[in-house]
Amino acid sequence: MGAKRKVHSDEFKAKVALEAIKGVRTLSELRSMFAVHPTVISHWKRQLLEGAAGVFRAGRNGQEPTEEELTAPLYEQIGRLKVEVDWLKKKLG
Repeated sequence: MGAKRKVHSDEFKAKVALEAIKGVRTLSELRSMFAVHPTVISHWKRQLLEGAAGVFRAGRNGQEPTEEELTAPLYEQIGRLKVEVDWLKKKLG
């Protein structure tokens, strides 16, 4: 069996990607410095560049709430109110 894959933290990935973006060191130097394959470093760099705009989006955590996150509580409340209305109809009617 092959060796287990390393699981790197998000902070580590960001640190390596920022070093790659700076361009001060080559991918080979970064590979030696962080013990990560150059292809992986390039992938993290691309991910960071593509997701950089998300930092400036609305909200403190940099992410906009999805439509499902916005509507789920409303549907829950509709369900509760519907049960209450049905119960009141049954009791009063």
